[in-house]
Amino acid sequence: MVGQTSIITAQAGNNPFLRFVAAISTLAGWCSAAMIVAAVAITCQMIFVRFVLNGSTFWQTEAVIYLMVAATLIGLPYVQKLRGHVNVDLIPLALPKNLRFALAIFTLSISCAVVALMLWYGYEYWHFAWARGWRSDTIWGVRLWIPYLALPVGFFLFLLQLLADLMAVWLKIEPPFGLRDD
Repeated sequence: MVGQTSIITAQAGNNPFLRFVAAISTLAGWCSAAMIVAAVAITCQMIFVRFVLNGSTFWQTEAVIYLMVAATLIGLPYVQKLRGHVNVDLIPLALPKNLRFALAIFTLSISCAVVALMLWYGYEYWHFAWARGWRSDTIWGVRLWIPYLALPVGFFLFLLQLLADLMAVWLKIEPPFGLRDD
């Protein structure tokens, strides 16, 4: 229909696990949005202090950088839930139903493996910073395990959403690549 937009989101059906993951991904999206709002507010405060009060800032730039990186990582599962990533469906459209299903299972499985690897290394990097007591080389001297925590948390939540997507396709709750056979 003209003028009507539809948002394609992950389908959960009545599956409790899929509904739980959808709720967690939505919460992550809200947290990500809050971090972006906080970064914008800090940027405005920084501009006011520098140009109106003619003062110096020492923590604002670093905080904004950490917030934007964390918002990106924590927002991954929400974007996946909304199917907001770039999607080229030329190949799935050309495939018959059974091959489309196999391709969806394959690509979601590979995606899970890659994100699991990133989760592993993200956790290892975070733990290394935590165990060694790393601090930033700035005047603020942030304990780096705090902003680095966004790595394992973001990739864990993203992996959880990808596993839910894989399960939804496998259980035929959601069609492969969101393409219905109409």
